[in-house]
Amino acid sequence: MTSPSKSPAPLSLVEPAAPGRRPRRRPPAPPAPEVAPEDVSHAAEALGEVFDRSLHALMARATMGLSPAALLAIWSDWAVHLAASPGKRMLLAEKAMRKTLRLQRYLATCAMSGGRSEPCIEPLEHDRRFAAPGWHKPPYNLMHQAFLLTQQWWWNATTGVRGVTPGHEAAISFAARQMLDVVSPANFFWTNPEVLEKTRETGGRNLLQGARNWQEDFERVISGRPAPRDPAYTPGEQVAVTPGKVVLRTRLMELIQYSPTTGTVHPEPVLIVPAWIMKYYILDLRPENSLIRHLVARGHTVFAISWLNPTSKDRDLGMDDYREDGFLAALEAALEITGARQAHAAGYCLGGTLLTIAAAAMARDGDERLASMTLLAAQADFSEAGELMLFINDSQIAFLEDMMWEQGVLESAQMAGAFQILRSNDLVWSRITREYLMGERAPSSDLMAWNADATRMPYRMHSEYLRRLFLENSLSAGRYEVDGAAVALSDIRVPVFAVGTETDHVAPWRSVYKAHLLFDADVTFALTSGGHNAGIVSEPGHPHRRFRLLSTAAHDPWRTPDQWLEAAEMQEGSWWPAWFDWLAERSAPRVAPPPMGRPEADLPPLCDAPGTYVLQT
Repeated sequence: MTSPSKSPAPLSLVEPAAPGRRPRRRPPAPPAPEVAPEDVSHAAEALGEVFDRSLHALMARATMGLSPAALLAIWSDWAVHLAASPGKRMLLAEKAMRKTLRLQRYLATCAMSGGRSEPCIEPLEHDRRFAAPGWHKPPYNLMHQAFLLTQQWWWNATTGVRGVTPGHEAAISFAARQMLDVVSPANFFWTNPEVLEKTRETGGRNLLQGARNWQEDFERVISGRPAPRDPAYTPGEQVAVTPGKVVLRTRLMELIQYSPTTGTVHPEPVLIVPAWIMKYYILDLRPENSLIRHLVARGHTVFAISWLNPTSKDRDLGMDDYREDGFLAALEAALEITGARQAHAAGYCLGGTLLTIAAAAMARDGDERLASMTLLAAQADFSEAGELMLFINDSQIAFLEDMMWEQGVLESAQMAGAFQILRSNDLVWSRITREYLMGERAPSSDLMAWNADATRMPYRMHSEYLRRLFLENSLSAGRYEVDGAAVALSDIRVPVFAVGTETDHVAPWRSVYKAHLLFDADVTFALTSGGHNAGIVSEPGHPHRRFRLLSTAAHDPWRTPDQWLEAAEMQEGSWWPAWFDWLAERSAPRVAPPPMGRPEADLPPLCDAPGTYVLQT
């Protein structure tokens, strides 16, 4: 037995011996590289950010994109100030007592007059939930009157609390109204006389059909399938049928040139820049209500942008991409095809905001290719951007950014939900009542089919839009940068035609009216009846349409919106002919129509209108 003279080498450093040979030592492994403390810190920070954003995205699915922190801040501001205002609380108690007495007198009067009495409170002008005759008979008259009085009391409770910021006051009042709308007697079977009458007439078949409607919608939502496109309004078949050719396709848009229908045309083309929140063909619905078709018939060469419907791979597309690969590429192509030196540009909604940014940058750089600018329900100053601003703050935008960061896009259903909340009576609760209790699907129309044909929004673009325009309002303040330098809206001096709509919840007309303040230009402003969409789709011959129109020179004295209303005479009919005449007055004498496309300039006709992008789902 022998004892080794040396300790054996570690196993990891010894190679196994081959038969008949001595083991040999491996060279020691090189030492592991040292990790700098700052690298560990950066990695941990990145991991923590990913974890936080993923958690926020998960929460956003449960809250429909609303930030709990933002909601808590709004509620706390109101609740703390109300708790510190005993005088306000005493006043609210007194109001509650008086409203109770009013309701008791109403009930007593109805009892003595056989159920007939003047209501003690009337619904707001836009509230049509209680218009049916059944609501004025016992006991439903008492139900809806009590609800309206409660609604009025909560408005008193959420407004006029000293110390609450104006934004939080508007938000808490809006939130209270939304919560009350959930428990409106119009939403329930036993408290809605219209539903009960329908059930008696049909023997309950309305409830069976309503259950089928609910099951269809539930299965579609659970499966994530989009709403089916209405076959009665398919782009290229029943809508978006104005003849034309796609003459340019970029990664972001297809440019459609429409075929002339007159022997001569104005030399300056009209370039339409729609919003990419929805498909472009709201301006080219059926032939009778197509703005584009009417514009072509008045002797204009019309080009329209049809935007890409982005997916998660397009997450990094930003506002500059839409300006460069969208508007500027389309403008260059339209001028190349027509041979014109200038073009009339018209932007709708977000497309009008993009057009305004581009026009300001062009004016700054001495680019004179715009003959005029038309803004259809489009804003450049977002300080009074309506109820969409109620929940726009750093907390809410950060929450939305995290949701979009995970998805790559803002899904169309998520965006539609935000707009539905603004008009929950019309778009949510009345729909639920009609489709699930009355068993009636809403009759289809071209505008409703277009509204259901939704699109997505890229993560980067939507984040820039919310932060730089809505939250910071940097465009109207002269802080918005294009190509590394700020732009000023006062540099815009081309004639401007701006259209606002009376009941717009997205771009309130008083906000659109600020074009008079922002541009150093002659502004013609039209205020039309209708909302954000229906007010723009206002073809000649449409019943119940009216508008006001007034032109203001660049250096005329300022009129407030109310002063403008007094000065602008109401006119019956559509505002479209007034705009067509305005364009013609600022166009050169007519010439022969240009060719369709220009192959020698790498602008050949690629396919028939409406193209391929509009069919993307």
